[in-house]
Amino acid sequence: MAKPLEVDQVWLDRILEQVNGLQYGSVNITVHDGRIVQIDRTERTRYDQPPHKQASTEQKAANSDQLRAVAQ
Repeated sequence: MAKPLEVDQVWLDRILEQVNGLQYGSVNITVHDGRIVQIDRTERTRYDQPPHKQASTEQKAANSDQLRAVAQ
């Protein structure tokens, strides 16, 4: 049978500290033998995409040439 999880005010404060201000991401809490042993925070940053502009044929060719130069 699993041990009951032991959570005291110190761990609650630590968890709140990690979640507070997190806009995009996740908080992972690791438990061993019914005790919290680790908190991992992964934060993501999202950027607004500028409106998609259709590239001219010349721009596409220039970009293609740059990619080929880098690959060589």
